[in-house]
Amino acid sequence: MIRFIPPSHRNVAVLAASLFGLALGEELWQAYIPIYLTALGASGLVVGLFGSLRDLLDSLYQYPGGWLADRVGRRRALLIFTVLALSGYFTYAIARHWSIVLLGLFGVMAWKSGAFPTTFAVIGDSLPRDRRAMAFSVQSILVRVPRVIGAPLGGLLIAGLGIVTGVRIALLVTMALALVVLAVQRYGYRDPAAGQRHDSTSIRAIFAGMPSSLKRLLVADCLARIGEGIATSFIVLFVTGTRHVSAAEYGVLYAVQQAVSIACYLPAGRLTAVTGRRPLVTISFVFFAAFPLVVRLATGYPALMAAFVAGGLKEFGEPARKSLIVDLAPEVQRGRAVGVYYGIRNLLVVPAGIVGGLLWQRAHTLPLEVAAAVGAIGTVVFVVTTRRDSEVV
Repeated sequence: MIRFIPPSHRNVAVLAASLFGLALGEELWQAYIPIYLTALGASGLVVGLFGSLRDLLDSLYQYPGGWLADRVGRRRALLIFTVLALSGYFTYAIARHWSIVLLGLFGVMAWKSGAFPTTFAVIGDSLPRDRRAMAFSVQSILVRVPRVIGAPLGGLLIAGLGIVTGVRIALLVTMALALVVLAVQRYGYRDPAAGQRHDSTSIRAIFAGMPSSLKRLLVADCLARIGEGIATSFIVLFVTGTRHVSAAEYGVLYAVQQAVSIACYLPAGRLTAVTGRRPLVTISFVFFAAFPLVVRLATGYPALMAAFVAGGLKEFGEPARKSLIVDLAPEVQRGRAVGVYYGIRNLLVVPAGIVGGLLWQRAHTLPLEVAAAVGAIGTVVFVVTTRRDSEVV
């Protein structure tokens, strides 16, 4: 049926199928990787190192991913990233020691980060400006619906089969879905301009050409994500260890968080045209700061449920922020401009996981408390620096 869809819409449909299919597989096990690592002998510091390595790769893959999308075309880039991700899933599945999981991360992040600028470029290529915020809302929904489905199923697998066996079975399912996604990309995507998008503009020149409004957004975004990076790997450990919540119960909490995010996206996409971007992005930054703090303060399961609802509201301004980035990126450099933005942001987040691990070693509440403080600073920076910025509207 995909052949009867107009080419630009067909490409968006292939992208949507890729995002949904791989996310559906990954969400079976992704939330439980810190527990998987500890089951394979990792300490809290190693879990923090894993988070920092993930953030480092998230940064380092961004620009090459955008460069590849501009150089060889969107279709070939998607195929390359999916194959690399498949190799990462396989490495995770055969790991007998936590160090092998770290090796597999190099493949897994090829899709999660290397393909990220390509998704922005496909939407920018295929849709007019006034439809992009809604498109990013739909994109985010496609990534997060699998979290609602996958995380509880993964929790049940772990509860029934144990941590190691449950995660490995989930990874086999993910590999099967990745093969289906490869077939859809190979036969469904049409990229007539492949190999004709590239120019010789350097990373420095692309960054210099970014408007000041985008750079100010980047500063605030970096602070918010540094706070998130300090806490991310330790929220699951805090909830399951310190608060004694089971893996299956944590899966429900995680699913609630994603369900709230999903419920936000479409209204947020529509509200962008009414209220402008600034209020929605501000709301997101407020909840980035609040989420780890309310998890820290929650002492019972109902309170944790409320905390994860707050966590879901972090995504309220994401469609507005992403559409702003795409709108300001030059068309022929769109993949690389997105890669530079996210490469810088994610590089600065790299130490956050290690900082979180060191804080965790001192006290299990410290990563959450410090994360909230850093996120609050990011919120203040965004509000103050964009107050009179006419481009962030």
